Amino acid sequence: MSVQANNPLHGKTLESIVKELEEHYGWEQLALRIPVNCFKSDPSIKSSLTFLRKTDWARKKVEDLYLEMKK
Repeated sequence: MSVQANNPLHGKTLESIVKELEEHYGWEQLALRIPVNCFKSDPSIKSSLTFLRKTDWARKKVEDLYLEMKK
């Protein structure tokens, strides 16, 4: 079992990250910062998770925005 001491996302689920971002920025601001349809058109946690789990580049942008928000 590997130790994730230097991974700031260790222990965070994608769902908790998306929820925190939505609470902090709101869907409209998220769509401006990361222009993907799951944030623009009828956004929801469920639709966002479905898209982000399939799309690595978008997930990376969400994770980077989350880390920026936590600074």
